Amino acid sequence: MAKMDKAASIFGNIIDEKIYNKAREGKERMIKKYGEGKKPCHLRAQELPVIGERLGVRNLVPTADLRPMDLNADAASAPAAPETPFTRPDAAGKPVVVANIRMGFGHYRIAMAMASAAHAMGYVPYWLDFMAFPDTVAGKVIAQQNKLYSMGSRLSQKVAPFNSLYWEPLNSEGFRKLAYNASDQKVAELFTEPLRDLPRDVPYIGTHAWTAQAAVHAGLTHVVNAIPDNWPMALHLAEGSIHTVQTPSAYLGYRMLRGMEKGRTLRPMPADALVRTGHYIDHELVANIEADCERRIARRKAGEPVRYLLSVGGAGAQFDLFKGIIEYLLPRIAIGQATLLVNVGDHQKVWNKLANALPELQRATCHFDDFEETAAFAQDALDNPVEGVHAFYHGDIFAAVYSTNLLMRCCDALVTKPSELAYYPVPKLMIQRVGGHEAWGAIRAAEVGDGTYELETIEEICGFMDLIHVQPETLDFMNNNILAAKQAGEYDGAYQVVALATK
Repeated sequence: MAKMDKAASIFGNIIDEKIYNKAREGKERMIKKYGEGKKPCHLRAQELPVIGERLGVRNLVPTADLRPMDLNADAASAPAAPETPFTRPDAAGKPVVVANIRMGFGHYRIAMAMASAAHAMGYVPYWLDFMAFPDTVAGKVIAQQNKLYSMGSRLSQKVAPFNSLYWEPLNSEGFRKLAYNASDQKVAELFTEPLRDLPRDVPYIGTHAWTAQAAVHAGLTHVVNAIPDNWPMALHLAEGSIHTVQTPSAYLGYRMLRGMEKGRTLRPMPADALVRTGHYIDHELVANIEADCERRIARRKAGEPVRYLLSVGGAGAQFDLFKGIIEYLLPRIAIGQATLLVNVGDHQKVWNKLANALPELQRATCHFDDFEETAAFAQDALDNPVEGVHAFYHGDIFAAVYSTNLLMRCCDALVTKPSELAYYPVPKLMIQRVGGHEAWGAIRAAEVGDGTYELETIEEICGFMDLIHVQPETLDFMNNNILAAKQAGEYDGAYQVVALATK
């Protein structure tokens, strides 16, 4: 092996030379296609919609105005640091960089939780989306991977053999292998362009492993890698950072690098490289848990309609399942037993398809592309009746994602796949997963008791809804478990991640 690097040895586990050489070849293919990742790329900060005003978040975007910072210079001989968005006279305060990618809504949602916690703790969150740098190797590679992942998600729900023979194994076992991490580490060496202006000691939270790997390769020293899933996978490793996980089972699985190379007992992760923090939840949700649970229990006792919130993924992967759920609820909505809130994010075509398939939805109240109106609706719904069907769509991605945060507080039950929303403090019906790695999100919700086990078929989902309407105190059980988990600190993960990055 010509050179020992992060693709050649992962936490002291030497990678087979054939796998290492394959990883190097993969990097060379990326260089031929996208370049070496060495173009100048400087940063400036600007306002962000929605979360800029509410959470004090500033957006880091490319600019030609700033001089580069030499991240490779020795600290003793380095010249005075150039002006950056953090050192200019108008800098807003103590920075925390929240690095992310848009791949579905999940990593954006986790990044918003980190920004919210940082803001509540007195820091200024700086949003750094690698896909906002389309001329960099990182921006080009991630955009292509996002297209492939969205296509795979949709196919997995439509073509059963594709799901069982390829998609499920890839998402549960393929991404689990150390060999996959070796390959990613080599490519991530090309992802440092958006990071070159950052002070090396700036607190930095990566909400996808690629952003954490890139930061380590760029020489940053205070990197936290916020791992999203409850299923240990080598995909999420970024040696050189502090890894955080949300659950005890994830902690033990990652500590032992469980199942990441079959037929071999691996050296464990060092104790100081891994921290179990609790669930990554926005400050606004955590701070209002008690009040929101009390409202839900009071509505149940008053016999008000059960408020269901459907968070529909932008890829539209589960269209038929959501159609079946809505079809089941419509008769109960008609007689005042249920209320339906549907957030289709930034994909209006998904709502149009639902409304065409179910003509009753054409009478729904639509809250489209007016975030302040959506926010006002959600605030009013905390203490006032809501009836019928309400649809929410916002073309802006930040409004699209954050709307679910607002609506969670005023709903009685969230209906969603067991991805990042499985960890949120709201009663949840966990429907069929999209990818095997999501299965353990439902297991976590069921064990905490704030959500169901995975309801894999429309019959199971409707059966559980029948239980809610026959025995509505079922939701009280979940709300009481949320209150208990709050007292135990289970929802404090975002605060803990910020503390690790800034200490």
